[in-house]
Amino acid sequence: MSKNFVKRREQREKKRIALERVDILFSLAERVFPYDKELANRYVEIALAVQQKAKVRMPRKWKRRYCKRCHSFLVPGVNARVRLRQKRMPHVVIKCLECGHIMRYPYLREKRERRKKPGF
Repeated sequence: MSKNFVKRREQREKKRIALERVDILFSLAERVFPYDKELANRYVEIALAVQQKAKVRMPRKWKRRYCKRCHSFLVPGVNARVRLRQKRMPHVVIKCLECGHIMRYPYLREKRERRKKPGF
């Protein structure tokens, strides 16, 4: 086997392990949040550090579950407010009640319709 092949396989393995750890840490944050919010936030910070170090994308499942500014674990109705808006482009508005940061995400359906239209 060539040296590059072995190196590539090691990189793939590192990324797979990093994604597993991110998933485990977010699951722990979800489980521990009702009892200890600070520990849940710490799990999120560790998961972000692992994800950045391994240069992997955050899984979609967890991407919207933490505040982009203060890195606190978000639970709708407890420390996050979730609203749907129709004006301009329909989007979901998530407001972190810890720091007040507002995150907006477009509806996926709208994105798909726009991709289908000719000229884009």
